Amino acid sequence: MDIQNTQSQMRKGVLEFCILSIIQQGEVYPSDIVEKMKQANLHILEGTLYPLLTRLKNAGLLNYRWVESISGPPRKYFVMTEEGKNAFQILLKTWEEMTHSVNDLIKNTNPIAPSETNVVS
Repeated sequence: MDIQNTQSQMRKGVLEFCILSIIQQGEVYPSDIVEKMKQANLHILEGTLYPLLTRLKNAGLLNYRWVESISGPPRKYFVMTEEGKNAFQILLKTWEEMTHSVNDLIKNTNPIAPSETNVVS
């Protein structure tokens, strides 16, 4: 088993949900998304982010607007559509159910208590 590949796939699986979670708070510029993800220790490159934003926009979950910038080219700010807000609520419920189920499963099948998994002898 390639543990690093599994870790990467787990992160990719929640990436769109995390991005929507940031955008649902209000209009946002892509570099702000990168920074918030970095603060949450979920690093994402702009080269990965832009295709995801385009896919979410094409799916009708996001809109954007151009804002002139005095320090360079216009900036594209993203905002969630009503459809995006509804989709986010569904994903949030799914996430809460899934994390609850996985945590229960881990607690009930792991012979090492969660607090003991980080203990170094």
